[in-house]
Amino acid sequence: MIRLSVLLLCLWISVAQAAVEYRQFDNAEQEQAYQNLISELRCLVCQNQTIADSNADLAKDLRRQVYEMLQQGKSEQDIVDFMTQRYGDFVMYRPPLKAKTLFLWIGPLLFVVIGLAMLLIVSRRKRSVAEAGGLTGEKKAKIDALLEEGDDS
Repeated sequence: MIRLSVLLLCLWISVAQAAVEYRQFDNAEQEQAYQNLISELRCLVCQNQTIADSNADLAKDLRRQVYEMLQQGKSEQDIVDFMTQRYGDFVMYRPPLKAKTLFLWIGPLLFVVIGLAMLLIVSRRKRSVAEAGGLTGEKKAKIDALLEEGDDS
């Protein structure tokens, strides 16, 4: 029982010491802008997480920078422009549709079309090989005759 109590105490202490980021905002709009921005900016370390979801040091720095820029009175668009200028369009979790990012938007559809085309080509080739390689009555008779000769030996 004492071991269980000590174990639970250790777990409780470790949870109590978990880092929690607390930010003080001037108003609800500023807090909403902060939440929107950190959920739209990609963690450049994790790449499949927003900076809101990531615990990487860079994500923490970016969250702090977003907060500081909002405190300085910068708009959401100013912050997005700063981040994309500094890190490129990749920092946006949903990059804007423009010439540079066109492949990001069309790429998945292009891969599906290529995959379907390859599937169609392979299935047609198999069908044509099966039809061309089919046994005619004459070929079948020759094979049967050869098999019968082999059985007689």
